[in-house]
Formats: sequence, C-alpha cells, structure tokens
Amino acid sequence: MAEDRVTTGLRQEVAGRARNCCEYCRSQERFAMQAFAVEHIDPRSRAGPTSAGNLAYACQGCNNHKYNRTHGRDPVSGAEVALFHPRRERWGDHFAWTPDGTIIVGLTPTGRATVETLRLNRDGLVTLRRLLYAAGEHPPPEVTVSPPG
Repeated sequence: MAEDRVTTGLRQEVAGRARNCCEYCRSQERFAMQAFAVEHIDPRSRAGPTSAGNLAYACQGCNNHKYNRTHGRDPVSGAEVALFHPRRERWGDHFAWTPDGTIIVGLTPTGRATVETLRLNRDGLVTLRRLLYAAGEHPPPEVTVSPPG
C-alpha cells in the first residue's frame, strides 16, 4: 500500500520539479505570504495515490480552490471538463500570459475551466504579478512535464 504521508524527501522532489513555483498559477514561493502545499492532483478522497506522479506543488490559494476537484466548467462552452493536470500536460498548451504578464488566459476548455475553478487571477495575485513584472521577476520559466512516477 502506498504511503499516505508526504515525506520530506517527496516534498523536496515535488518542489524541485516545480522550481518552487505553483504548478497552477505559476506564483513563486519565494514571494509568497503563506507556505506552499504538496497537493494531490487526483485527490486522496477519490483514491488518488500519494506518489510523485500524482503530486503537484501549489500555493495555498490554488490548493484551497482546487480542494478535491478534478473537473470544472468551461465558461465558454458550459461543458464540464477535466482541470489542468501538471504531470500529464504542459502549462503553455493550456494557458498564456497577457502581454503585461499579469493575467493568465485559458487557451483551451481545460485552461479556461482551471482559470475559473482555481481563480488563477485572484486580485492579490494580479497585483503581485504587476509588481514582479516591473521588477523583471515575473513570469517564471515554464516547467516541463515530468512523467508519472
């Protein structure tokens, strides 16, 4: 049976793989007011394993808004679609930054549903992004997909 607890080593692996950025809103941990979480992409409440291939690094806002959700509503089509899965999908395939680097735009049904469900453009994040962009600290580099492990 898989370990239910995220070990220190596993947490370090997940954070390093994400380059210490939220894998959803791309916030950088070094500028965060709250500790980041290792979140289960497929929630434990739905039998999601505590394994590297099912874990993502997330800021508290994204982690709280995601909770145990795996699907959200695409605001364009109204369809219920899968949320972004950082272990299986590339961020840049589903999202883009506005030219000023402050707003995340959903490019696909999955991207749009994730932007809405996780509220990736929360007021505080947009303000922080504006300041970091002006300081040349945002956006962070994209993280490549890691195979399930």
